[in-house]
Amino acid sequence: MEQNGFRDSSVSEISALNCIDLSDPDVRKSVTLLKQACLDCGFFYVVNHGISQEFMDEVFSLSKRFFDLPIEEKMKVLRNEKHRGYTPVLDELLDPENQVHGDYKEGYYIGVEVSEDDSQAEKPFYGPNLWPAEDLLPGWRLTMEKYHQEALGVAKSVARIIALALDLDGDFFDKPEMLDEPIAILRLLHYEGVRQIKGRISNPTKGIFGAGAHSDYGLITLLASDDVMGLQICRDKDAQPQIWEYVAPLKGAFVVNLGDMLERWSNGIFRSTLHRVIVNGEERYSIAYFVEPSHECLVECLPSCKSDTNPPKFPPVKCATYLSQRYNDTHTDLSVYRKHHD
Repeated sequence: MEQNGFRDSSVSEISALNCIDLSDPDVRKSVTLLKQACLDCGFFYVVNHGISQEFMDEVFSLSKRFFDLPIEEKMKVLRNEKHRGYTPVLDELLDPENQVHGDYKEGYYIGVEVSEDDSQAEKPFYGPNLWPAEDLLPGWRLTMEKYHQEALGVAKSVARIIALALDLDGDFFDKPEMLDEPIAILRLLHYEGVRQIKGRISNPTKGIFGAGAHSDYGLITLLASDDVMGLQICRDKDAQPQIWEYVAPLKGAFVVNLGDMLERWSNGIFRSTLHRVIVNGEERYSIAYFVEPSHECLVECLPSCKSDTNPPKFPPVKCATYLSQRYNDTHTDLSVYRKHHD
């Protein structure tokens, strides 16, 4: 059904996702659960990952303190061409076919810290991060850098199980061209409540979303969120109508999903699933950690995922090229902000 030119789609119950326990010594069990999840919907929970609840609470608290700042302060660290810093509400448009505006969320990008005088800083997603002033938010930078490092450790543990599920060596993704020099991007997210956005509660039939429908771009994403429901997944993007299921927040767990690069590597066997965020008037905070291989990594069909009867479905692509294109396609041109400033 279409209303006002936008697809209406059904929302079913809460999705039942597999849960991977990283402290479980039975790796084969984890591999089986993960493989089933990757074939089924590309989403699963990860628990006992080693990041303490106290530290997670601290990261969320500091994230909220940043987003509570006046807009003038936040715009002082507006994102740059390296995708570091603050992204205002409506900056990102993930589903132009079905959204009348951009996403009703604000965010903050933190990447791998590389100093300006380092030759690596010439690469698209490397360079110095932007940070709020220390006197404004004491300890903010230190906490976020620590979280960035700890989340990368979790991502590497998950990647080892994924490698085994693809019949590869467990250390396949640990190579220098992959997660040894990753493009790992931490993104703090704030979906505004009804107090800030009167009349902007998500309404798919009117093209209003917290985050439009999209698949993630890279290898895997680790998502931590508060207890406000909002994330939805669509297992079959080609279904008419599309069926959307809520993913319930699970205290202390990451929701992990696969990105487009893993779908390309696995020749479509593992799925990079369409997902979106619907906001109902409650404020919602989440922390996404996007894990991609190195800039130079060539993403091409794995030998274990192709055969004479199942040839590669995607052409090889360099990681930095693919990511740059996807980010440019979905974010507002920075010149728009410069015009407003002038």
